[in-house]
Amino acid sequence: MNIGFIGIGRMAVGMVQNLLKAGHQVQVYNRTREKAAALASDGAQVVDSIDEACANELVISMLADDRALEQVVFGGVDFLNSMPDGAVHVSMATISEAMGRQLSAAHANAGRSYVSAPVFGRPDAAAAGKLFIVAAGDHGAIEHCQPAFDAMGQRTFVVGTEAVAANVVKITGNFMIASVIETLSEGFALSRKYDIDPAQLLELLTNTLFSAPVYKNYGAMIVEERYDPPGFKLNLGLKDISLALEAAEAKGVAMPIANVVRDQFNIGIKRGYQDLDWGALGRVAADDAGLK
Repeated sequence: MNIGFIGIGRMAVGMVQNLLKAGHQVQVYNRTREKAAALASDGAQVVDSIDEACANELVISMLADDRALEQVVFGGVDFLNSMPDGAVHVSMATISEAMGRQLSAAHANAGRSYVSAPVFGRPDAAAAGKLFIVAAGDHGAIEHCQPAFDAMGQRTFVVGTEAVAANVVKITGNFMIASVIETLSEGFALSRKYDIDPAQLLELLTNTLFSAPVYKNYGAMIVEERYDPPGFKLNLGLKDISLALEAAEAKGVAMPIANVVRDQFNIGIKRGYQDLDWGALGRVAADDAGLK
């Protein structure tokens, strides 16, 4: 496939590399050109404008937040009309359900196909082609994207024909991950105050009651205090928990745990932890318990 890829952050590097390994032709664009240029040695073609990246049968955007995506799609470049007939735009980032609806409407009005396909997985999973992809949109458009999804992920979950469904699933999943991190953080702080070895507690819990990868991976990160370099920054965690609360408010859903986790993210940011991994909620809990 001929693919345009817009937004080259830590996740995107591995995604583009796997597209290239699968034999796809990939044009890459990033506002900071140096990040895109680093992929030239892997075979990517670096382009200097968004409209060049849009002139492909598949256009993938992987941008940090609603604001960045809005600037790309609805900014000075005529994003939608730069796409050729029959092309599909797939947004693979975590965005709000409101932005998801806006994108769906804009593409429909312009006669362009749009798929929402955010991913679960950290940069190491992206590099290994092991992402889990959550897709929603027109069935034919998703089929058009599937060769690219197969190159980047280990499984694609199709959750509906309305693109926004994928955004809500992703927001829900990230809320639940953040809640697990906060639970682990508080639990390890409590055990440490009673001189219980947190590594031993982690081994016990993850080999009995909590065997899921999210407990094992983030539990080990908190026990070992491995927050830098970040796979997903704490300030991005705040963004995602805020998206969950916005989606909940739109439908009248109470999320008291999400409010607690949002407060913890805000505390971490005030303490200067914003560029650490969002697992640094463990440091926030340790601070509050008076632990070093």
